[in-house]
Amino acid sequence: MEFKELIKVRRSIRKYESAPSREDLIAILKAAQQAPSWKNLQPARCYVIDDPEKVEAISAQILPEGNRTKSANAALIVTTFVKGQSGFGPDGPANEIGDGWGAYDLGLHDAYLILAASDAGYDTLIMGIRHGDAIRKLLGIPDSETVMSVIAVGKRAQEPSDRPRKELNEVTRFI
Repeated sequence: MEFKELIKVRRSIRKYESAPSREDLIAILKAAQQAPSWKNLQPARCYVIDDPEKVEAISAQILPEGNRTKSANAALIVTTFVKGQSGFGPDGPANEIGDGWGAYDLGLHDAYLILAASDAGYDTLIMGIRHGDAIRKLLGIPDSETVMSVIAVGKRAQEPSDRPRKELNEVTRFI
């Protein structure tokens, strides 16, 4: 699919009929690894839950009911970033943003992930409303990583509506 078409058709889906195969998930995750990052440190980390029984059991503990319902029948990818890498030099933070650069790098990674999923024929939903402490404990995520999101990946079971966008002049200023 052409890139312009890919970004045009990609939507957040809130009802899934099935999850991708592990093989397809691996291809999507490999594509996401190509995202740029501060000094190529690649701080993004992914924890994949693709077994349907585990998805159901784990999602009951890490997602509020609304997100659990919206992501049913999909695989789940928890994304984190390693703290203190992106935006840091030998003497500490390189500027006032500090670990914000880790979140920035993870955002790029996750954007590549959702676009790669769309290109492979799958849909996604990025969920920021989740139980971070439960995620960390259940998945064994070390304290050296910041838990950011849970991404549902699967085949859509419904067609989404169009998403309105603001006019460019409302969000952009040429100086």
